[in-house]
Amino acid sequence: MTALPATISPDRWLCQLFASRAAASGGVVRRSLRDVDRIVGRSRFLHEIERRGFRAIENAGQVVIFCNREPLRSLR
Repeated sequence: MTALPATISPDRWLCQLFASRAAASGGVVRRSLRDVDRIVGRSRFLHEIERRGFRAIENAGQVVIFCNREPLRSLR
């Protein structure tokens, strides 16, 4: 796991997130909710998710981002 620089701008963090191989291929990425709040803020993060037409869910301090527009279906 690579460590983030001591300070990373919100723009750079978002760029790295959405440029990841999983995000770019329409996959799923996971990030710590603490990092989201600390680095970019939840409001801006959710705005970026919505702007791209993606969806995200939160569970146990993690955010799972579905980087596509496919429907979600709860299995259980």
